[in-house]
Amino acid sequence: MVLMDYVVLVGYFVAMIVIGVACALRIKKQEDFFMGGRGFGKLLQTFAAFGAGTGAQDPINVGRTTWTSGLSGVWSALMWLFVTPFYWIFGVWYRRMRHITLGDWFVERYESQPMGVAYTVFGFSFYVFYLSTMFSAISKVAAPLLGDETVHYLIGLIGSTDPDDLKFVLVPIISLVVIAYGVVGGLAAAYWTDLIQGVCIIVLSLILIPYGLWGLVVKFGDPATQSVMDGFTIMHERVTPENFQLFGGPLAGEFPLHFIVSLTLLGLIGIVVQPHFIATGGGTAKTEDAARIGLVTGNFLKRFCTIGWALTALIVLALLADSVEISKDPDQAWGVASREILSTVTIGGVSFGLVGLMLACLLAALMSSADCYMLVTSALLVKNIYAPYVNPNASEQTYVNAGRIAGLSIILGAASVSLMFYDVFAQYKLALEVAVVFAAPFWIGMFWRRATKWAAWLTIAVSLALFFVVPALLPKFMPGLLTNADFAITNDIVTTQTTREASLADQARRDAQIAIWDEANREAAPRLDNAWRDFGKANAARIEGDIPDAASLAILSTATSELLAAKEAVETLGSRPEPIQAGDDFTDTFTSGGKAIYWTTLKPIGDVEKVETKREASDDAKTITITARYAEGSMRGGGRLNLDYMLYGLLGMDLKRADNAMLTTLRLPPRMFTPFVVMILLSLLTKRGTKDALDRYYVKMKTPVDPDPEEDHRQLQESYANPGRYDEKKLFPNTNIEIQRPNQRDIVGFVISVGVCFAFLALAYLLVNIGA
Repeated sequence: MVLMDYVVLVGYFVAMIVIGVACALRIKKQEDFFMGGRGFGKLLQTFAAFGAGTGAQDPINVGRTTWTSGLSGVWSALMWLFVTPFYWIFGVWYRRMRHITLGDWFVERYESQPMGVAYTVFGFSFYVFYLSTMFSAISKVAAPLLGDETVHYLIGLIGSTDPDDLKFVLVPIISLVVIAYGVVGGLAAAYWTDLIQGVCIIVLSLILIPYGLWGLVVKFGDPATQSVMDGFTIMHERVTPENFQLFGGPLAGEFPLHFIVSLTLLGLIGIVVQPHFIATGGGTAKTEDAARIGLVTGNFLKRFCTIGWALTALIVLALLADSVEISKDPDQAWGVASREILSTVTIGGVSFGLVGLMLACLLAALMSSADCYMLVTSALLVKNIYAPYVNPNASEQTYVNAGRIAGLSIILGAASVSLMFYDVFAQYKLALEVAVVFAAPFWIGMFWRRATKWAAWLTIAVSLALFFVVPALLPKFMPGLLTNADFAITNDIVTTQTTREASLADQARRDAQIAIWDEANREAAPRLDNAWRDFGKANAARIEGDIPDAASLAILSTATSELLAAKEAVETLGSRPEPIQAGDDFTDTFTSGGKAIYWTTLKPIGDVEKVETKREASDDAKTITITARYAEGSMRGGGRLNLDYMLYGLLGMDLKRADNAMLTTLRLPPRMFTPFVVMILLSLLTKRGTKDALDRYYVKMKTPVDPDPEEDHRQLQESYANPGRYDEKKLFPNTNIEIQRPNQRDIVGFVISVGVCFAFLALAYLLVNIGA
């Protein structure tokens, strides 16, 4: 980074804090702080939805998965594409709730203040893990952008020399900036900064494309005769056609169609109970149109950016396939590409701060989500715990101050989890799965009068027990399960090999692999030689009796352990990869399997002889080798017991033959549908809520929002006085099902949104095939 990069970065931080201070001067009451006075129009609602839904981990994840799986890797973020049309319907719900938190909704619908507390605990836990993924992601990608000199300076501030410790500097700094403007300025500050940060995110999504294409021309073409558009042709010349397949193909093993569909369903079921949807989902909008248009447009804007991230990753693959840094850790693809491509940008012979701009854009992606999540969680803590149980008669200013203090806790919690785990994908998956606990009570309570408080409580308890508590505790109370032969198994290791002509990118990647091997061998070979020497000395000392027996045996034991570790390191390294040239026969290899089925981890017990059984299937294009490693019963389980799979075992399914993506897919249906079945059955067996409360709730949800608060209040009072006011709009008259007939606006908006989804897929196909 050059001076201008630091100027851009510091200027960005200062601007965010100034906005926070300016918005703080306008805060008078809770609704101002937590909901911005419900006065936001379509523009700010759009960028609020866009900012809250777009995190720093998104371009980084897409960069990684596209690097490893080709264009099909775009589904790591595009899995929400076909959920987006439903937002046209959802936006109206959250505006008509007229609540500050979703915890308030659970309190009202189920007449249970403690349920608001339970939802608050869920919301806090959810955002601690979800936000931690963003902190982890940004600190991973910042290292190559900052450069070695800056990184060593920063880690030197904490007395470290390990570059991995950069997270201990960056995460606290980012946390402090988010706290500085979010805690002070409230949701209005968050939304105005989201507008600025949204523009930054769009810049982030597009800026590498033209510079990357021109980089291809400079590096592999003729800048004197070729233009930026010729970069597309060079990209296709260097990268194999398999990398440009959106569905299927030999590289799509990480994202097969069934996996994409299951994640889409999980997203649709769980997104409605994510706490920030009460704000960005439409609750802060001035009108219902602003709510639904902002929510849909903001999320489609993210889908557009996602396509930009994938195209950027393909350009990076063509340009930097020989990068040792990316080959070691594909999470570094975005950061390394930004450093290599943008550091060459000059204007008038002076280096300009585009690397700093990229880092500012990535920070914007994090902070635009973090500020919203922080404020939503602080609202939950104040409205559903502090106000009803600690200080019910406090002033509005007291509640605002309590919200500011509560906002600190979510950021500090997320930062702590990030520093402890530092595993982006694992943190992200855990956050998504937690949402299923409250999904069934929400969906069923929204539309069925018969849904009861006790059924909701028991469904929450059953979901927590089945999916989180029992899997963690059962092995502790029944340790025999850990070595049970029926559960101590892995799925088959399946290797799919496709033979084709090597591309220029394949040649460059192989060069990088050889460089990595050589580097590792330079460390492993001397280590093994030294280990043999130390072992020989220790053994000779024991035989000759130069030192006491106990001491000699301890030295020999240490030397033996090091020798075994060094030998394993050399064996793991394998043989040196063979160089290849473009046009040579080349075999694409995708390996999946060896994953513990019933446990989080599996380890061999003692010195286990490896047992391998192989079977092969082939066609004209590929050969599949299936290998089962380790004898059954020779493994010990660890972590959580996956109860989800026991159902399939009872049905006679052979889970050993399922690949990793299929195992993940099979894990989702029990988590998605079991709570709904439990909720419906228990509702039929327990006492329903009071008629007056149900009447008030459902007529409120049918009463359109008036942008004038006084008129809206008058309309609500009229509805409360006449609960049957909108019964003629029920889709199923004279039943307990409270679904309204969709009007023309509902249908047209939904259909158009579905059409836009397919338009995005067409756009992705067209963009990646330019120059093919």
